[in-house]
Amino acid sequence: MTPGTPRIGCDTPTRLFECFRHEFRFQLADTPALRRRVFRLRHDVYCRELGYEKPADAAARLEFDTFDDEAILCLLSHNDSDSDAGCLRLVLPRPTGPDAACRLPLQGYAGQSLIHPTLHPGRLPHDTLCEISRLAIAPGFRRRPRRLAATTPPDTALPFSEAQRRTFPAILVGLFLASTALVGLVERPHVFAMMEARLPRLLARSGLNFARVGETIDFHGRRSAYYIDQRCAEQEMVEALRPLYRHIQQTLAPQLSRALNDAALTAPSGIG
Repeated sequence: MTPGTPRIGCDTPTRLFECFRHEFRFQLADTPALRRRVFRLRHDVYCRELGYEKPADAAARLEFDTFDDEAILCLLSHNDSDSDAGCLRLVLPRPTGPDAACRLPLQGYAGQSLIHPTLHPGRLPHDTLCEISRLAIAPGFRRRPRRLAATTPPDTALPFSEAQRRTFPAILVGLFLASTALVGLVERPHVFAMMEARLPRLLARSGLNFARVGETIDFHGRRSAYYIDQRCAEQEMVEALRPLYRHIQQTLAPQLSRALNDAALTAPSGIG
């Protein structure tokens, strides 16, 4: 939102998502600088706040792994403050190559828990698969941060007005809409994700109906593998979300086209 733009009331779902569209922007992290911002945000959430992962580069406060070389990284930023609010990655396993590069991340740590007879990464065409992972929302964009793993709390004192904070509940759904849009753009409709049980229930209210395809395991808490067909997600999405979804599609499509043309998302790019 540019300075001086009048704010829209956010008292209905439709208006909330319209406010969100003006307050935030999505961009692919297809440059070293943008990738560092994603890895820094992931560090602040997964390493510093929750203690789920060890930093890949502790000195630089960055969290990344080998799957990032096979992934599309997406960053959500707040326009007025120019601060990073959230991120996600879409892992696209290679059809050939080393074993690790041919698998989804959850096949490595939760493979034995995958019990569905048909909705299994090993039983679906390899070039139709992807996984949503490392979705993170910055602590300052949540109502309150989760338990802290470190003695120094994350930086949460951002100067947001009450009107701006009213849009924050849409961040989670916005990130999943971005992942749905990206999955459609890369034409890999079979989507897997590892989630706590409460998250699929929350997303179902928006028409994003994930099916549980794995037994519950202890992985950073009680989690299970879930699956969604992107084509069904588009069809079943609630009507109030469709204008925002189309906006995200129109924002990300040209970015993805440029990135693929430059081969920025298919070659190991490091962190710069």
